[in-house]
Amino acid sequence: MLTFEDEAVQPGMPRIDVRVNELQNASRLGLDAEGGLTGMKNTGSENGANAGQHSAPVGNTVRRVSVEDKRIINCQADVNQLVPFKYKWAWDKYLAACANHWMPQEINMSRDIALWKDPNGLTEDERRLIKRNLGFFVTADSLAANNIVLGTYRHITNPECRQYLLRQAFEEAIHTHAYQYIVESLGLDEGEIFNAYHEVKSIRDKDEFLIPFIDTLTNPTFKTGTPETDQQLLRSLIVFACIMEGLFFYVGFTQILALGRQNKMTGAAEQYQYILRDESMHCNFGIDLINQIKMENPHLWTKAFREEISALMQKAVELEYRYAEDTLPRGVLGLNAPMFKEYLRYIANRRCQQIGLDILYPGASNPFPWMSEMIDLKKEKNFFETRVIEYQTGGALSWD
Repeated sequence: MLTFEDEAVQPGMPRIDVRVNELQNASRLGLDAEGGLTGMKNTGSENGANAGQHSAPVGNTVRRVSVEDKRIINCQADVNQLVPFKYKWAWDKYLAACANHWMPQEINMSRDIALWKDPNGLTEDERRLIKRNLGFFVTADSLAANNIVLGTYRHITNPECRQYLLRQAFEEAIHTHAYQYIVESLGLDEGEIFNAYHEVKSIRDKDEFLIPFIDTLTNPTFKTGTPETDQQLLRSLIVFACIMEGLFFYVGFTQILALGRQNKMTGAAEQYQYILRDESMHCNFGIDLINQIKMENPHLWTKAFREEISALMQKAVELEYRYAEDTLPRGVLGLNAPMFKEYLRYIANRRCQQIGLDILYPGASNPFPWMSEMIDLKKEKNFFETRVIEYQTGGALSWD
């Protein structure tokens, strides 16, 4: 557990009052417009929803932080104090994520390498699927990490949630490492794979959909504190939790895990299994964050805003289905693009329900029930017959 210990100020030090004030004013919550850290909100407004994102020095108040002071956004309490906890669910997710730690190089890729080098090991359609898949993922998690570190973190004003966001950013780096490890192991053309998000239209279209929402949060002049800017933040959080991590990743996950179920690319599939577990928790954390912001700021959840989010979800389903068609122009054993149309609609309905929206596709069902089993998996023999997986460094994995 992190502890914070303050060193006593020595009375004999010259000009200590000036230095303390300088240090206090330099202690902030996140990056501000000048590249510093933004601090507690202190605008003089008693209304948290209208509190501007201005910096207040640490130690500005004489009373201790109470649970009632804490808010997800626009908080005026000292964000450096982790306790007392208000959002225990965020801390619990942080602890679970730490317990689930893994590294890509722990996974044996020798069977994948032999299969890839065998001219008869995979069909051309399977090879295309794998390269297109990696072409999206090698940069997707970097986009996600940048969005957290340069954007989301500074606008979320709660220390428990920030603690999880730091862990999440590290996990995004692990995922990028994993995809690079697969590319390197198979001896793929790194220029082709890492530039796919520029050169392959189906991948570029998805990234271009996401980038405006990244730009909103990473803009150093963007600050929350008005209904309009708070909605901008909420909109971007929904796009990343429910669309990027909650929808755009699932075609790729399903494709590689389906190959693994056929005893093909088992090392890559095992890594994707770990990544799926992590991303499921990222999605769940994001949904909890969204719902907490809604609860604390009900004025943001207008009819027009809900309609806008539903339209974004429909656009995302369309983009992801085009990507599925591009990766599977002729289909492979057990998979074809039309199956993903139904699956994406099923997932979109689920995401809408999780944040309190009406479903978009009545009657949509899950054509890949085994994916639900993968997500709910705690401990069992790996589908790919490689080894028994202990999904946590200690104890059993919980996907909740």
